[in-house]
Amino acid sequence: MERLLENQVAVVTGAAQGIGFEIARTLNQHGARVVLADLDGDAAERAARDIAGEGIAGEGTETTGVACNVTSEDQVRSLIRQTVDQHGRIDVFVNNAGITRDASMKKMTVEDFDAVISVHLRGTWLGVREASAVMREQKSGSIVNISSLSGKSGNPGQTNYSAAKAGIVGLTKAAAKEVAHHNVRVNAVQPGLIRTPMTAAMPPDVFAQREADVPMKRAGEPAEVAGAVVFLGSPLSSYITGTVIEVGGGRYM
Repeated sequence: MERLLENQVAVVTGAAQGIGFEIARTLNQHGARVVLADLDGDAAERAARDIAGEGIAGEGTETTGVACNVTSEDQVRSLIRQTVDQHGRIDVFVNNAGITRDASMKKMTVEDFDAVISVHLRGTWLGVREASAVMREQKSGSIVNISSLSGKSGNPGQTNYSAAKAGIVGLTKAAAKEVAHHNVRVNAVQPGLIRTPMTAAMPPDVFAQREADVPMKRAGEPAEVAGAVVFLGSPLSSYITGTVIEVGGGRYM
């Protein structure tokens, strides 16, 4: 496999499990030194060791797991500072951390609305702001924000999540315009129905109906989201910024 990110330094938030873990793993397979950040620092360290353990002898690249609450300005700044202190630069920054607190509007609490908006939207904004500050000085870098097709179409029971994920698209485009002249790119990925532990917990009939609504007639795999992130982080996308790539098997096209 051609390694598209040889000697690059990447950071992935929410990387201890699910799509974030697969993104970190795939970036590492492409040659990047990866910092896995997660609210659960112990889980991030375990995930980093798991990825490092997969390395082919002589070809393994460094992985590190760190604790970070993406809603904390101080912790996001610390994540950036630690990465630069350790590796000297940041080439790819992936804002993936997220939570769900699903409920109908009638039943959703203000606390659950605020929590989802804070992690997804505030967390992504802090990541973009702090990573782009380093990348501006380098005159290079790629930021990839993980949105969702629910931010395009809206999902019932997810007014908080859909609003946050739509907000990430607007943030991506505005930030891309601010930093483009520094050779810093900001793009977003919108996954659709992806096979993860969270979707596996759906009632089988609900999952089957969701799959049936996808033109490709199947759920996606986390690696297929990771592939889009690698593309946006690599030189293959050097003239692409402010865009949104949908990884949804044609859903909502």
